[in-house]
Amino acid sequence: MALKYLSPLHRATRQIGLWFEERLPEMIGTEGHMLTYLLPYGPCPVSDLVRVFGLKHSTMTSILDRLEKRGLIERTSNPSDRRSLLIGITRKGRTEATRVNALVEEIERAIDQRVSKRDLDAFRRVMKAVEEATEIEVRRSGS
Repeated sequence: MALKYLSPLHRATRQIGLWFEERLPEMIGTEGHMLTYLLPYGPCPVSDLVRVFGLKHSTMTSILDRLEKRGLIERTSNPSDRRSLLIGITRKGRTEATRVNALVEEIERAIDQRVSKRDLDAFRRVMKAVEEATEIEVRRSGS
């Protein structure tokens, strides 16, 4: 049985990941995505990050530990819930997030040069069909 949709989606995801790894070898894909998310939405509770990124708490903790160790994020007490932490981005983290955003724009432009508006409309219809078939709408973010 040929995988008409999932195999190409998986391959494209992997190719994009490799493209970013080549340009930012010091950063794992999720780390870069998290930094770009924190630019407009931080500081935010860890629970928000878990929901948005769809990761387990233990995985999220590992990612946050790595980012904090490199001085890219900071954890502070949540004034509205002392049992939880807020995750904010540092000045160094903002610089890195800006680098990631520039690469996102670069790959988007490169793809844009290779497809027509009609192609893009068809792609969006396929993505909408995936959303409908899974019956899951993922919250849209700024990144």
